[in-house]
Amino acid sequence: LPWRSVRENVGLGLELSGMAPAARRDKIDQQLQLVGLSDWADRKVGDLSGGMQQRVGLARAFATDAPILLMDEPFSALDPLIRTRLQDELLELQRALRRTIIFVSHDLDEAFKLGDRIAIMEGGRIVQCGTPREIFSAPASDYVADFVANMNPLGVLTARDVMGAPRPNIAGTIDPETPVTEVIDQLHGAAVAVAENGTVIGAVTAQSVIDRLRG
Repeated sequence: LPWRSVRENVGLGLELSGMAPAARRDKIDQQLQLVGLSDWADRKVGDLSGGMQQRVGLARAFATDAPILLMDEPFSALDPLIRTRLQDELLELQRALRRTIIFVSHDLDEAFKLGDRIAIMEGGRIVQCGTPREIFSAPASDYVADFVANMNPLGVLTARDVMGAPRPNIAGTIDPETPVTEVIDQLHGAAVAVAENGTVIGAVTAQSVIDRLRG
């Protein structure tokens, strides 16, 4: 509602639910603080940038304490830098508030970054549902395989996915569920041992990572 203030927009759901004005104001102030818009509370939403308008939308969605939120491509019209920033802010809000969010996106990298579980649809039907790692590692159909073929897998894979056979005489170990981005930071030209329950089950090398990324 671009003709209303930021405060009025954030409190719309609370107003419609009949919340008392004093309680509503306190709740709005909390949400504005969460999304960093306290200083813009009395500005018209239409005067804000696209990224800030999306923050207003996030604050309004979380303000109602609804157990399930539906977000239909909320960041699709934003430039890549602002989009990435808002994705990170949404993840921070989710960690703090612990809501169930159904997030619709045509950007697979965005879905894999934000989603705990991903449902891929073809022709209006769900053709696979699973964690990002499950979908990338074991696509259920050629359609899903084509869908994930060009995505960036670094945010999905773990040490278990990129390790090769165990090697002797490697100092120190990592957990098999360590994100591959962290594993790469530890390689420094040498192999890194992967251990599970105290037993070495494999080793990660630069070559084993490259081989896995090549498929």
